[in-house]
Amino acid sequence: MLDFLGEANSVALIGLIGGMLLGLAARVGRFCTLGAIEDLLYSSDDRRMRMWGVAIGVAVVGTQIAMAQGAMAPSEATYLERVWNPLATIVGGLMFGYGMALSGNCGYGALARLGGGDIRAFVIVIVLGLSAYLAMSGPLAHLRVWLFPVQEGAAYSQGFTGLLDRSFDISPPTAGVAIGLAILLFSLASPRMLKSPMMVVWGIVVGAVIVSGWVGTYWVAQVGFGNEPVESHSFAAPIGDTIYYAMTASGNELSFSVGSVLGVVFGAFLGSVRKGHFRWEACDDPRELKRQLFGAALMGPGAILAVGCSVGQGLSAFSVLSFSAPVAFLSIMVGAAFGLRQLIEGLHLAN
Repeated sequence: MLDFLGEANSVALIGLIGGMLLGLAARVGRFCTLGAIEDLLYSSDDRRMRMWGVAIGVAVVGTQIAMAQGAMAPSEATYLERVWNPLATIVGGLMFGYGMALSGNCGYGALARLGGGDIRAFVIVIVLGLSAYLAMSGPLAHLRVWLFPVQEGAAYSQGFTGLLDRSFDISPPTAGVAIGLAILLFSLASPRMLKSPMMVVWGIVVGAVIVSGWVGTYWVAQVGFGNEPVESHSFAAPIGDTIYYAMTASGNELSFSVGSVLGVVFGAFLGSVRKGHFRWEACDDPRELKRQLFGAALMGPGAILAVGCSVGQGLSAFSVLSFSAPVAFLSIMVGAAFGLRQLIEGLHLAN
């Protein structure tokens, strides 16, 4: 494959296929971060949150097995290699979660809605990608680094399996698989969830996609000579990467991120057509659009501070059991819960 496609196109294809499955999961399987939080808080329905748990459990088990088999190296994961900054994770997670509530979607959800014909989501995607780049390498980058210093090359792995290995001499694969299985079993420990087999199936699909990202990009990095980064799916900075590629394609190469982003849109399009849900939608209320744009502008920098969005931290970072993953995921949930409460109270007052 590498000889025929080249390394950059190969990782883009891996991202594209995985992204398509994620897009299908969103449109057909109703896999959604904000939707899971809303169901849990306001509908007393924890199935979609448990579906997230299934995805996390499968991603953890699969990634830890891949590491044990040499199909992925812990040292290649940014989440484990960079010195963890808890304050940046918390602040970024809260910003992202609050912005997600205001926008009505995270980056992944906005891409999925765009695939279903929602033009509002297109605006959210553009603002999110640009704001992420503003904080990552644009005018706000110096302020970000000054407030939340970034230190690469940690002296030891920034993950729970490494901690258990150093503290209790428990091998990382054993600890990792055990933790993943515990998350998976806990997520399935609900009669109501077991009566929703397609939710379980889509959770498994999402978790497997995260593993495929790590394994696929690691394989290309090891076999090829182009020094391709080892990564899995995330949807904040990669949206900015895709916008940048769209403007510079003649002098730039495809990447896993671009393939992943485009894959979600295309997969969501196929899923929405299959379900008969595709329709063009626009925003008729300027106040609603203003709120959504503000939320998107918060999500971009928030994801950069947290080093990942709800998918990047909630799944990809979780799969390698980084210290940051549960803290970021909880912070995103808290920020989203606050934003949702604010919106719902505002609707009550308006009525």
